[in-house]
Amino acid sequence: MKTLQCVHRNYTITASVETHDGIPTPFAGGCLITDPEGHTSRRLPLPLKMAFLADLENAQHVSLAHGKWLVDQQLDKRQHLF
Repeated sequence: MKTLQCVHRNYTITASVETHDGIPTPFAGGCLITDPEGHTSRRLPLPLKMAFLADLENAQHVSLAHGKWLVDQQLDKRQHLF
C-alpha cells in the first residue's frame, strides 16, 4: 500500500489509514503530522461521523485534508497538535 504524504505550511502530513476487515466501510482515516522541527504527532483520527470509508484512496485523501485543517487550526487559532 502506498502512503500519501504532502507538505502544508512547512508541516508534513502523512495519511495513516487503518483497515478493519469484515465491515462495509473498512478504512478508518487518520493522519500523522510532523512539524518543521521534526516532532511527529500521535495518529490523529478523523471525527467518528466521517472516520470510516469504503475506498482506500478516498480515505487517504480525506485524511490529508483533515491534516491540513488541523495544521491551519494550530497556526491560525493557536490550538495545539502536540
